[in-house]
Amino acid sequence: MCGATRSPSPGVRQAAVAATVGAAAFLLTVLALLPWRPLATLDRSTATGLHTLALEHPALTRTMRILTDWVWDPWTFRLLVAVVFVRLVWCRERLAAYWAAGTVLVGTGVQQGMKAAIGRERPQWRHPVDSADYAAMPSGHAMTAALVCVVLLWLWRERGAPLSDTWWRPAVALAGVSVVGVAFTRVWLGVHWLTDTVVGVLLGTAVALASAAAWAALRPGERLPEPVGRRG
Repeated sequence: MCGATRSPSPGVRQAAVAATVGAAAFLLTVLALLPWRPLATLDRSTATGLHTLALEHPALTRTMRILTDWVWDPWTFRLLVAVVFVRLVWCRERLAAYWAAGTVLVGTGVQQGMKAAIGRERPQWRHPVDSADYAAMPSGHAMTAALVCVVLLWLWRERGAPLSDTWWRPAVALAGVSVVGVAFTRVWLGVHWLTDTVVGVLLGTAVALASAAAWAALRPGERLPEPVGRRG
């Protein structure tokens, strides 16, 4: 009788997803830079449409600026990581703390390196509603948001925090809303093309998942804890 097929370990699954997401980011970057006409048309029409709305609704645009400059600013996300870092060190989980901080640093390096290498120009407007520095692709706001959200969710699972549906699902939903919200505000404010933000989200996710896969490979004896509601 044939033995039961073993399901891939969490690290293998994370590595596979990281590779897939990273490949998608690379492909989208290439298509955007060629440029591939349908994608260029989508970029331009989305940017133009949202910029028109931004000019027509100044109060909403001010709200978008508050969200992008304070609530969803990259330094806000990094501050969350810093708080978690201190907490983990306090709980003597130093390796996890340094691993999470290192992942964010690596992501920032990848982001800045790609910006310098690609050098994509940001949208230009006669009446801009906001401004930003450095090159456009990938969006630093979007990449940081995705990277930090995935890292924090991974840490929550890895360190055995409560995983009942009551808390886990809202946390995932909040992370998703934050990442999508960051990407939307950057395009609304006219400082990024749509593809800049999508590539940023994909890259941030890929880096975080690759880090989680590396952690699992270096600590093969440890398994992610099961959700509280599923324990016997």
